Amino acid sequence: MPGNPNETKLVNFAMANSTRRKIINFLANGYRNTGEIEEIIGKKTLDFHLKVLQQAGLIDLEEETVKLSEYGKIFLKNKTGQNEEKTADFSQAKPVEIAKIRQLSPCIADSSRLRVSANMIPPPGGILKLLEPLFPRSNYSDRKDSLIIQKGEIITTIYGSGKVSIRMIKNEDEAKEVLESLKTIINEAIAKGVAPAPREKVRVDLMEIYEYLPQTNCRKCSEQGCYSFAIKLMSRQVTLDRCVLLKEPEYANNQEHLQILTAYI
Repeated sequence: MPGNPNETKLVNFAMANSTRRKIINFLANGYRNTGEIEEIIGKKTLDFHLKVLQQAGLIDLEEETVKLSEYGKIFLKNKTGQNEEKTADFSQAKPVEIAKIRQLSPCIADSSRLRVSANMIPPPGGILKLLEPLFPRSNYSDRKDSLIIQKGEIITTIYGSGKVSIRMIKNEDEAKEVLESLKTIINEAIAKGVAPAPREKVRVDLMEIYEYLPQTNCRKCSEQGCYSFAIKLMSRQVTLDRCVLLKEPEYANNQEHLQILTAYI
């Protein structure tokens, strides 16, 4: 049964893929033969996905028969329990309102754009993490208890305390539109009384990553240039903290964009 960090990584890698999650759920009611699984995911990558799941200790594979391993059964049961717990928590949530904009100030990264502060009432608190699937590009941070949402150039950060910060806004009217849209999306989910279902990650391409790097080719990251660094980021061979320039105030906005994008690689 997976226990050490390396084995845990294998499980996380296996379950990060929607096809492999589909296989695990398909096996929840008992063993299947490979032909049955092939019908739902196709033949081309079947062997690969089964091998990954087997290496992670989630399935047992004997000739043409596939079934959940004992660990796989425990893993699936725990996941189901967590989802039920999240649903129960979300059912207690109350509709939110956005208080008046408290502050409008120039963005550090681009003085022609504005940074906006507002408050969400009541504060989202414990349901904040559950809101992440509502937004195609968003990333929840346990450490900061914040949900960062990217839509185009605009970055919105919601904190568990209720504070809302928006960057790269053109004017106050646009800020009001963003806040109203935010409120509508959240309240529609709250009205349903259940936690939003997990959403498949939005694919990120190399040029999108490169676009938000400083593009100075300073080589302080020990790579040949920003494009090479982007390639390494895409393959998870390096992390963002290797880019020294991103830590400077003028690149604060770029860093926030990249933090979201790299979460979807």
